[in-house]
Amino acid sequence: MNGIFITAELEGELAERIHALQEEFDPKMARALPPHVTLTGSSGAGPLPPDTPVDVLKAAILPIAATTAPITLRFGLPERFVGRNIVSLRLDPHGPLRELHERLKMSGLPFQPARYPFTPHCTLNLYPSLTAEKLRKMLAVRITEPFTVRLLHVYHTHEPQPPDLLFEVPLTGS
Repeated sequence: MNGIFITAELEGELAERIHALQEEFDPKMARALPPHVTLTGSSGAGPLPPDTPVDVLKAAILPIAATTAPITLRFGLPERFVGRNIVSLRLDPHGPLRELHERLKMSGLPFQPARYPFTPHCTLNLYPSLTAEKLRKMLAVRITEPFTVRLLHVYHTHEPQPPDLLFEVPLTGS
């Protein structure tokens, strides 16, 4: 994968808890990025071309962040993606998170086609094969407390190298 993604990283104790789970279930993935929700790049809107200039990205993303208030969310139960060995903590795909995703998607940036419909989530594992025991353990995870998305992060992902943070921007709307 070589492209630009927009994410919302988790913060504080919740990020630490989910990172510990990712370390347990998929150490390779846990080293790549902090726990996050991908807003564009995988579902709903594909990645941006890697040669998209940062000033073009900022011109589109900064006004959206400036008019978007921090978003409080709550994870649902863990789910396995159909036909894949990936388990994630799902989020409601409607409401303010969908609105933010749509605003980014319609910003005029040249997103590549998405392979999947918008399915906001935080991934628990990505790379290793799932054993029945690991799958049971992941599906038993419960994260019940609400959390707030306050920052957008824009990354250039170019596997197998670690992603590069291009910039971050706070959500400052009211």
